[in-house]
Amino acid sequence: MQDRARMIAGNWKMNNGAAATVSFFEKLGSWLSADETGKGAAAAGKSGRIEIVVAPPFTSLAAAVAAKKSEYIGIAAQNAHFEPKGAFTGEISLQMLEEAGCKYVILGHSERRHVFGETDDLLQKKLDSTLGSKLLPIFCAGELLEERESGDTERVLERQLSIALANAAAADAAKKLTIAYEPVWAIGTGKVASNDDAQGACSFIRSFIGQKFGQEAAQKIRILYGGSVKPENSAGILSQKDIDGLLIGGASVEAESFARIIATAFGA
Repeated sequence: MQDRARMIAGNWKMNNGAAATVSFFEKLGSWLSADETGKGAAAAGKSGRIEIVVAPPFTSLAAAVAAKKSEYIGIAAQNAHFEPKGAFTGEISLQMLEEAGCKYVILGHSERRHVFGETDDLLQKKLDSTLGSKLLPIFCAGELLEERESGDTERVLERQLSIALANAAAADAAKKLTIAYEPVWAIGTGKVASNDDAQGACSFIRSFIGQKFGQEAAQKIRILYGGSVKPENSAGILSQKDIDGLLIGGASVEAESFARIIATAFGA
């Protein structure tokens, strides 16, 4: 890994209302300020070696922004619409998320693709709009189990990224974009890609970025792994040279398990 700061991002999905969010940040803040390992994580955050990101549900964003305290903790939205305003019942714009205090937005999560039917073309619109805003995108890409078993992982990743990044500039890839490799078959299933498989996919993504935008962008972009990450397997995943962080689902909902994963980010 080059001088890329590690990102440990927690995607709460549809968990933790406002009260639970306040409690989460109280516990996380106590760990960062009082526990010796937590103090080490805080020092790593203040020095820019790691960044902690939490993505609560929309109704908990305000509570998270108010409760997070530390500058090295960023708040992310789990989704956004590509239009700035209009008759889009149930949707939230990037500008609204900026106003709410978000720094990041997750786009293309496998559940958005495969549960809610978001297409590659729709995600291109969302990514284009996000790159034109003040928010920083965490863009997810990954293959289904049958695609993995048929040897199509790289083909799927190339398709998803080629469409999503068709209009992006090299500067956007280098300075704004984070990509999360999420094998769909490992999301919430308890299955985890082997360290070698995760590294292989992330290495392919970095190579793709290099071919499209140049080696400078390839060396600067952060690539995360997501898929049934737990405290027990996070250090091994983070030891891979092309993996710069983690996108964590269920294990990020509780402060204790999230803190244990953070601890592996600056010690691995």
